[in-house]
Amino acid sequence: MIQFTLKCDQDHRFDSWFKSAAAFDALAKAGHISCAVCGSSQVTKGMMAPRVSTGKSQIEVEPVVKDAAPTPVLSEPKGEVEAAIKALREKVEATSDYVGADFVKEARAMHAGDAPERSIYGEARLDQAKELVEEGVQLMPLPFRPKRSTQ
Repeated sequence: MIQFTLKCDQDHRFDSWFKSAAAFDALAKAGHISCAVCGSSQVTKGMMAPRVSTGKSQIEVEPVVKDAAPTPVLSEPKGEVEAAIKALREKVEATSDYVGADFVKEARAMHAGDAPERSIYGEARLDQAKELVEEGVQLMPLPFRPKRSTQ
């Protein structure tokens, strides 16, 4: 396993683990890596310092620096927009059913009256979403990727 520091085109930085550097490259090329903060798929490796093991078991203690800025935590929103996106995600997850790749099928069935109406969310390609809109299905893109698809 290898840990990379990643950066999106909106300059959000976050860390993620991969099986290998080749695994990261394959996932990035296929568009399966997205920013943990804004969902952008324009993600690259950030600058990192290598971790070198000496083979000896050592306990490392970080020095305490008085009045140092706290280390940012990924789960804490940095601004109003990120806080609003976090609140929207929580509301969608609490009040809607995640249908994953079945989103298009489920949305069509509800629109046709073949399935009971309910709030759903999931994944659809852009061309599929356009077809649904042309058919009169009401939908909207979400400013985040579902947690299930990002884990």
